[in-house]
Amino acid sequence: MPVISRFYGLTVRMYFLASEHQPPHIHVVYGDDSAEISIGDGSLLAGKLPAKAMQLILEWLELHREELMEIWDTQIFNPIDPL
Repeated sequence: MPVISRFYGLTVRMYFLASEHQPPHIHVVYGDDSAEISIGDGSLLAGKLPAKAMQLILEWLELHREELMEIWDTQIFNPIDPL
C-alpha cells in the first residue's frame, strides 16, 4: 500500500485497485492506532485515532481532497505535501 504522506507521526496510505475497494478512503496509522477515513466527507469508516490525530488528518484531508480523489480515480500514486 503506497504511502501518500507523512506528518506529525501520521502515515497516510491508499490501496491499489480502488474500483474493488469502495468507498474512496485513506488508511491512517498513528502509533498503535489505525483508521480508514472517507475522502468524501471525512467520516470514520473503521478503526480509531486519538482526537488530536483525527483533527490533524481531517484538516489535511480538507486541504487535499481533490488530489486524493485524483489518486483514487487514476491510481497514480503521487506524494502529497504534509500538513
